[in-house]
Amino acid sequence: MKNGWHLYVLRCADGSLYAGVTTDLERRLSEHNAGPRGARYTRARRPVCMLHSWEMPDRSAATRAEVTFKKLSRKTKLAVIAGDHPFPPVEHT
Repeated sequence: MKNGWHLYVLRCADGSLYAGVTTDLERRLSEHNAGPRGARYTRARRPVCMLHSWEMPDRSAATRAEVTFKKLSRKTKLAVIAGDHPFPPVEHT
């Protein structure tokens, strides 16, 4: 979906995880893999592949979910991606 906001998780070539938000998953993945607009973190760890994404109602919710996700341990992040652990609730303000 190109018009809604998404929280996405990438696996980098070195096995590390990267999370971000976007309205266009295909474009953003392409930017991470080839474009100069990819994050500095992923530019040094190419190629990257999309592991998972969640649709969010708006940019604010996507950003809050990103912050929540990034605070999780790697083990918990992988369990969330696999569906073995519920995604933590995002606090609404």
